Amino acid sequence: MDKNAVELFESLGVRPIVNAAGPISQYGGGRSRPEVIEAVATAFRVPVQIHELNRRAGETIAEMIGVEAAFVSSGAAGGLVLQAAACIAGTDEDKMKRLPDSTGMNNEIIIQTCQRFGYDQSYLVGGGRIVNAGESEGCSPEQLEEAFTDRTAAAAYLFAAHASRNAVPFDRFCEIAHSRGVPVVVDAANFLPPRSNMRRFMDEGADMVAFSGGKAVRGPQGAGILLGRTEFIEAARANGSPNNFVARSMKVSKEEIVGLITAIKVFLNEDEEAETARYTEMCRQAVDALVEIPGVTVSLEHDGRDYLIPTAVVRFNEDWRGPTQAEILSALSRGDPPVFVRTLGGPGEIGIDPINLDEETLDIVIRRVREALLSK
Repeated sequence: MDKNAVELFESLGVRPIVNAAGPISQYGGGRSRPEVIEAVATAFRVPVQIHELNRRAGETIAEMIGVEAAFVSSGAAGGLVLQAAACIAGTDEDKMKRLPDSTGMNNEIIIQTCQRFGYDQSYLVGGGRIVNAGESEGCSPEQLEEAFTDRTAAAAYLFAAHASRNAVPFDRFCEIAHSRGVPVVVDAANFLPPRSNMRRFMDEGADMVAFSGGKAVRGPQGAGILLGRTEFIEAARANGSPNNFVARSMKVSKEEIVGLITAIKVFLNEDEEAETARYTEMCRQAVDALVEIPGVTVSLEHDGRDYLIPTAVVRFNEDWRGPTQAEILSALSRGDPPVFVRTLGGPGEIGIDPINLDEETLDIVIRRVREALLSK
């Protein structure tokens, strides 16, 4: 760990952690790149006109990725707020001034019940009213079609490593929505790499897509990437900061904007195959170190072509007599330094995500997880 950074946080009474849970917000997102840190520090030194910066940043990002238009949002969640506002109020100032009160407007946002997620509340902040389609077990095209009304403003789709496989396929989803003149908005916050996903969803029919800028892209934690068709991005920009509308409080600083552009540039030019191989080797080291512990099954897993970051997964077998997941998590978080691991699979497993680790911190994680597993 960086000694100066450790001392800075410790002076505030905050303990630096080792994050093997992945680039999630509660643990600080992704590790910032050196180039991003330098760009952010440089941007602090002069003021600029934010409207001009917003527009030029969007044009630069759109050109780099190869889409119509882009806007730097306050994280992916801020992008969801702007998706809702853009679809409901557009650039109509009378409507924009009223949000999030969208009474009398077309404000329904359809989400498949099996794709409901913790952050879809952001659509409510932008004035949306969520309409569920299908059941928690899945959704059929017929159930999706039944959810549309003359008040539908948008249809939302989730791409995530843990998303339901029983949702209506994305191409069919777009076909159904567009046949009714309804835009499709996508939350793909943590669905990078592969880098091709940055264009994929737009190419397949999305009208707006939100990504995090502070996860795998490794830009500033507070920045998000909102991509889309020009008319919708123009509406999102109109509803966003520094304008005095619903997303005014979701401002993105000039430093974050410049840092994000730098991060995207580096991210797009990296060797994805070499990156994946490096993460895979790190997970293999964890698997090899833990696989012989009795009562657990340890494996290297990834989502395939849709999401490339692998995970070393430890599952507790029926004959496991060691500590529970909760006890393991507690022991890891109370240690020095505190260690955090993935828990998305439920109480029967833990996972080690390599994206925020280097060789030094990987060794710490492996040692501490092994100690916790063998503590009984």
